[in-house]
Amino acid sequence: MTDDKYIRLLSEKFPNAQSVITELVNLRAILSLPKGTEHFVSDLHGASSAFIHMIKNASGVVRKKVDEVYGYALDEDEKRALCALIYYPDERIEYERTVQPDIKAWYRKRLQQVVEIARAVTIKYSRSKVNKLLPKDYAYIIGELLHESNLEQRDRQTYYKAIIDAIIENGCAEQLLIVISYLIHSLTIDTLHIVGDIFDRGSGAAKILDVLSTVRDYDIQWGNHDIEWMGAMTGNLALLATVLRVSIRYANIETLEEGYGINLLPLANFAMTVYGDDPCTIWQTKDFDNNPRLTRSAQLMAKMHKAISIIQFKLEGQTVLRHPEWHMDHRALLDKIDYTKGTITLNGKTYPLLDTNLPTIDPKDPYALNQYEQDLMNQLWRSFRKSEKMQSHLRMLYEHGSLYLVRNGFLLYHAAIPLNADGSFTEADVCGQRVSGKALMDRTDAIIRQAYYGEGQAKQDALDYMLYLWEGEFSPLYNKDKMTTFERYFIADKDVQHEAKGAYFNLSDDEQVCEKILAEFGLDPATGRIINGHVPVRTIKGETPIRANGKRFVIDGGFSKPYQEKTGIAGYTLIYNSHGIQLVEHESFESREQAILSGSDIHNRMLLQDFSGKRMHIKDTDKGKELLEQIESLEQLLKAYRNGSLRER
Repeated sequence: MTDDKYIRLLSEKFPNAQSVITELVNLRAILSLPKGTEHFVSDLHGASSAFIHMIKNASGVVRKKVDEVYGYALDEDEKRALCALIYYPDERIEYERTVQPDIKAWYRKRLQQVVEIARAVTIKYSRSKVNKLLPKDYAYIIGELLHESNLEQRDRQTYYKAIIDAIIENGCAEQLLIVISYLIHSLTIDTLHIVGDIFDRGSGAAKILDVLSTVRDYDIQWGNHDIEWMGAMTGNLALLATVLRVSIRYANIETLEEGYGINLLPLANFAMTVYGDDPCTIWQTKDFDNNPRLTRSAQLMAKMHKAISIIQFKLEGQTVLRHPEWHMDHRALLDKIDYTKGTITLNGKTYPLLDTNLPTIDPKDPYALNQYEQDLMNQLWRSFRKSEKMQSHLRMLYEHGSLYLVRNGFLLYHAAIPLNADGSFTEADVCGQRVSGKALMDRTDAIIRQAYYGEGQAKQDALDYMLYLWEGEFSPLYNKDKMTTFERYFIADKDVQHEAKGAYFNLSDDEQVCEKILAEFGLDPATGRIINGHVPVRTIKGETPIRANGKRFVIDGGFSKPYQEKTGIAGYTLIYNSHGIQLVEHESFESREQAILSGSDIHNRMLLQDFSGKRMHIKDTDKGKELLEQIESLEQLLKAYRNGSLRER
């Protein structure tokens, strides 16, 4: 589009010189404001309670504001009670109504305190931005409470007291407390970055996405577990079977049944019919939460686990054999079984199978689904396709997601940039194009989108490629030589279960390698930083999330319980505000109920504070660059109005 056409289009929004001047004043004022606070988290793995609490307490930022505003004026119990109200206003108000002898006095005290915290949070934002976040019915009242008036100090206090008294007398105190608390939530996290893996292990992935849909500004860098679910939601049947297998293996069927309304009864009926007398000893689920419902149905779950696993291995074999260009024929394993002897031969060595009852596999055509399996998969796919919430969440993942993101000097991606042993970028075939480095990431991102938005054979090939991204050697989301799921189930020998990581996972702790990656993506190697997830940081073994002399942060700290045995902690948040970078380490979250009633919190430990001394403003950010471009265009429009080349309206 030529500048002239763009300026004429811009004039539709700003029809005269005065409207342009007003917007120029607004944008220049915004440029002078402090940079908003960005929060980076990764590997949530369905840990919805911990994630929601992290959103509400902003990884300790809210408590820090309470300490800054009140210092020693409030004791510890009062601070905890105030924080509990801000985190969970609806539930805390309901609790206080049952215990307070004078609820109006409580309203008065808490309104004054919550308003003070809101003032401290909103001080670095423009009034117009704050007003946009307020419900129309309360915008004027909250605006009066938050912003300084021209009255003398004593008169101002009288004025504010009169407003609060009127709010209480008119029965609006509870709603106002809730609205202001949510305003604090919204502004303590200006932008939220999820660096991959919302799904699997924990039971709350659907709840996490529900909460994300209410967040003002967020983005997602897809992780391998996200791609697994996105492929399943889009129609890759091998990944659909994988999603079911992993969900059952980790006793996580709540996400499917309650989160998305997926009917698993057909799978249960099929499993009971085929494996009714089979003890399914090696197929027992791993229930980290001791769910009594799942304990009662442990045998049924084991049979379902086995049934869908066999179907997965068949569908995977079909897919990799359909794509010889992937060079994954060695991962089609069912034809390597001697069904008479109950053994399998891999790389010239023969191993006994831990389970030889495989009635649904035809040794002459081991990858073919029988009619009952085909009907079952068709039923399950219809259930996925008809789930409105699942399809809504899939759209969210595509609209707010990408394989990587460059933002304000950071390069965000979940797992890896495939590298050769010498540190050069690996060239790999991505659906017919040989690419490496940034081009590989761009091409892969495009293929992921084609699996959803594409048509015809190109869409089908892209949909198949989602399986490669889940388990392929040169996938930037996996980057190991093989995924040994079959071996872990069927072969006792631990050596055959080994998965060799790509060179990236060793070389990326080298500062020069990180600088090379940053330069490849157009960032300044001297000041840029990489943010990864994917590999849990085993702090109990002395590992640190700060790598390559501070060039790379690995922020997978184990939000989900199954990973906390490895990490020894319960997650990280990287916080980037106008003062600099902070890395926060979380301890395990007790429960939502404890947080509401006793004000218990996630205990956070500061690992890093990297403050430059010079405060960053919006003009110093990527958003600032966009605003400067808008200012330049508006100045051209103003010039056109003033020289008469465009007529004002």
